[in-house]
Amino acid sequence: MLREVTATRYIEPLREGGSLPGLVEADDLGTYVVKFTGSAQGRKALVAEVIVGELARALGLRFPELVLAHFDPAIADGEPHQEVRELHGASAGLNLGMDYLPGARDFTPEVAESFKVDPLEAGRIVWLDALTVNVDRTVHSSNLMVWPTLGIAPPRLWLIDHGAALVFHHRWDASDPAKAYDFRHHALGRHAPDVRAADAELAPRVTPELLREITAVVPDAWLADEEGFAGPDAVRQAYVDYLHARVRAAAAWLPTDFPTREELAAEEAQRAARTQEGRPNWLKRVPDLHGRPAAEQDWSVHLG
Repeated sequence: MLREVTATRYIEPLREGGSLPGLVEADDLGTYVVKFTGSAQGRKALVAEVIVGELARALGLRFPELVLAHFDPAIADGEPHQEVRELHGASAGLNLGMDYLPGARDFTPEVAESFKVDPLEAGRIVWLDALTVNVDRTVHSSNLMVWPTLGIAPPRLWLIDHGAALVFHHRWDASDPAKAYDFRHHALGRHAPDVRAADAELAPRVTPELLREITAVVPDAWLADEEGFAGPDAVRQAYVDYLHARVRAAAAWLPTDFPTREELAAEEAQRAARTQEGRPNWLKRVPDLHGRPAAEQDWSVHLG
């Protein structure tokens, strides 16, 4: 079971993601990133966080501890932004907390250039993402952290944020467990992930018994009122059945033919060229401020 804590001090909202999680201190003296039940992503995002996060931990991947966090909006009365206050007001009660990794760095493309990742570790992470149909572990949004960044302990990769995984639970009746996984822009695709070795190691461990243990920790309230199901236990069984069926169908979705760095760079160059070609002339003279090469400057228009 997940531990339960009570948030005692609200520190600040975290605006890096779309769900506006909050950083809080709790009565166990821990600091947590809290994902709120009232966020636009809804409770299914929290269900995905629990199932994929706990599955990652069971398979030996590094993932911060999850807790069930009781949150009283009164502790955040000083929050100045109305949107955030409304989110807190809609989230009174039980929410999901993830242990905060102080000083952790995002695994950005710049960090990835010099950070060495073991091919088997990369393969395990890609395999987990493919199994759970995680659509949010890309080059530009890795949802990977490097931690620790201080002291003598070596920095390691940590997985975070799986709310966008398990996309099949948004349309149960239209989901094929053998569906292929789009891996071309996976954050670890450039690190030669050994997905076949990961499959041989991990697939036998994802049993119905393990999946039942993991889904059992999801609160009933987050599974209630699911259309087409008799109750929370029926929804839990649907997750077990789907994920186990997907394990058995791994030959159909196992990603192996990863593009090289050169192929990805060529794709990015072609994309940038198409974007540039489609811009009006005035916009071609505006620098791109999103981390990509700036558009060519034409100063002649200012020189008469």
